[in-house]
Amino acid sequence: MKTSGKPVSVVAKELDLSVNSLREWAQRAEAGKPKKPLELSERAELEQLRKDFQRVKMERDFLKKAAAFFAKESK
Repeated sequence: MKTSGKPVSVVAKELDLSVNSLREWAQRAEAGKPKKPLELSERAELEQLRKDFQRVKMERDFLKKAAAFFAKESK
């Protein structure tokens, strides 16, 4: 993708999305992109959202592993 430099297929796999969905979302986002730079408060909010998103991804991965562990243990 543009900012990460990764191919769309890699980003889609990391986010557990289909390549087509990710491409469509990226095109929509590009079309709706604001023309002016972000305000300082908007930048701060964006940075906080990115941090929150990383935390949520880590929690999701942990829960997937925990669910697999307990499913295996219950057999």
